[in-house]
Amino acid sequence: MISDTAIQEAMAMGRRQAESIISFRDKELKKRKAAITALPKSVRSMAALEPEMMAIQKSLGPQANDVLVAEGDSWFDYPLHDVLRILEDHYGYDVESVANKGDRVEDMAYSGGQLEEFTRRIEKVLRNGPVPRAILLSGGGNDIAGDEFGMLLNHAESAIAGLNKTIVDGIINERMKIAYVTIISKITNVCQMRIGRSLPIIIHGYDHPVPDGRGFLGGWWFLPGPWLEPGFREKGFDKLPARIGIAKELIDCFNTMLSKVASLPEFAHVHYIDLRGTLSAANNYKDDWDNELHPSESGFEKVTSKFAQVIAKL
Repeated sequence: MISDTAIQEAMAMGRRQAESIISFRDKELKKRKAAITALPKSVRSMAALEPEMMAIQKSLGPQANDVLVAEGDSWFDYPLHDVLRILEDHYGYDVESVANKGDRVEDMAYSGGQLEEFTRRIEKVLRNGPVPRAILLSGGGNDIAGDEFGMLLNHAESAIAGLNKTIVDGIINERMKIAYVTIISKITNVCQMRIGRSLPIIIHGYDHPVPDGRGFLGGWWFLPGPWLEPGFREKGFDKLPARIGIAKELIDCFNTMLSKVASLPEFAHVHYIDLRGTLSAANNYKDDWDNELHPSESGFEKVTSKFAQVIAKL
């Protein structure tokens, strides 16, 4: 079990990272201000621009009332349809995102480049309009699925078949928990330094997947996936019901960890969304699941509806 001391140190690390990035960005903003000041003033008046802007708004629609800023993985960065696209197109939010499919939680926690880009997006939003309504954070699937997934499993023929609880506990309740605390701490501190207060942060778990061996567009050749089936096959789990049960146990563990992070006294501004039971696990599960890890278009619409409900109450 992670100690309170480790939790506090992760929060302090996030604060130090935020302070370092803000110091760096302050220097860059001085350069930006000087560059803008040196530019020749536009001779086009606002009156002259108004017809052009009206034509653009007629074509693209009005400016959104609320802006969201997001950092995350493929649930926020998926081809054609994902949570962020649907929040923009179906719910009318503008979303500034630094999400990148394939990123692990540790990438988000300890890569200075991501925090710098996140801070730039916050600054851009503040220059152009209202304070963001919320920060959206997604991550974890890439930390427990993929090439190393088999490491989480004891062999099917073993006397202790199933999840290796020691390894799973170390990855989810130690490594990933500390990474999440660090990420949330640094995002919180960046917002406090730039805005003067914390912004709501929304985190989410995943629904229970079906490890049926489907990757992205079938997972052929260079296409990503499958992420779970190879590990199950390697450890002798050939039957889908057994795989589903183990995957459910793993996802439940991940969701429990996230709910505990969101319940920390220092994180009263953090909102956890439990997505379990959102997508179908019945015989028609393929209607909601595009592959082992990602929802279909209709599945993403169901997931995004849960996000929209939480955001609307902020």
